[in-house]
Amino acid sequence: MEITYGIILITVVASIICFNNEELFTRLRFNAFDVKHSNQWYRFFSYGFLHAGWLHLLVNMVVLYSFGQMVERIYHRLFLEKYILYYILLYMGGLLLSIIPAFGKHKNNVFYNAVGASGAVSAVIFASILLIPNAPISFFFIPVRIPGWVFGFLYIAYEFYMSRRAKDNIGHDAHFWGAVFGVIFTILLKPSLATSFLEQIGILH
Repeated sequence: MEITYGIILITVVASIICFNNEELFTRLRFNAFDVKHSNQWYRFFSYGFLHAGWLHLLVNMVVLYSFGQMVERIYHRLFLEKYILYYILLYMGGLLLSIIPAFGKHKNNVFYNAVGASGAVSAVIFASILLIPNAPISFFFIPVRIPGWVFGFLYIAYEFYMSRRAKDNIGHDAHFWGAVFGVIFTILLKPSLATSFLEQIGILH
């Protein structure tokens, strides 16, 4: 829908521009040292509209397109005229919260940089899992479709584990905290969704 399409358009345009403009890319990516020591707080958000390459951009935007439309429609139904604000807060809040752990770890490391919308996309994915937990999900690395809530628990466990052990240059912290934010933020907007989720997965009757 409109907001999801708008976010995708802005992200694609910004990423492509920065593919060909290294100076601008350097100025907008997340660098925790510059945030702290040069007060460049805008980097908490600008980094999410840049990507490291075409594949990175394609994967994030395809996933956002797949899940974002669903979440946007349900937000519209649940929150009426406020849905635009809430959906934007979901996305931008996911960007912000997902990078804060990296800021805490690397604020004195001049060499640490990060780009990508993965944290915000995780927030959208997990908002969709909360809203429709039994909707089947499949990804490139999962050959079968499984209920969203099952995928969610596996994903959270994997990202939590990898965030503490991995040295693979993947932002597992961002994925984990973006997912957590997507669930908590949506429940705060409408607390009855927590009960609805538990009923749909069979824990409550």
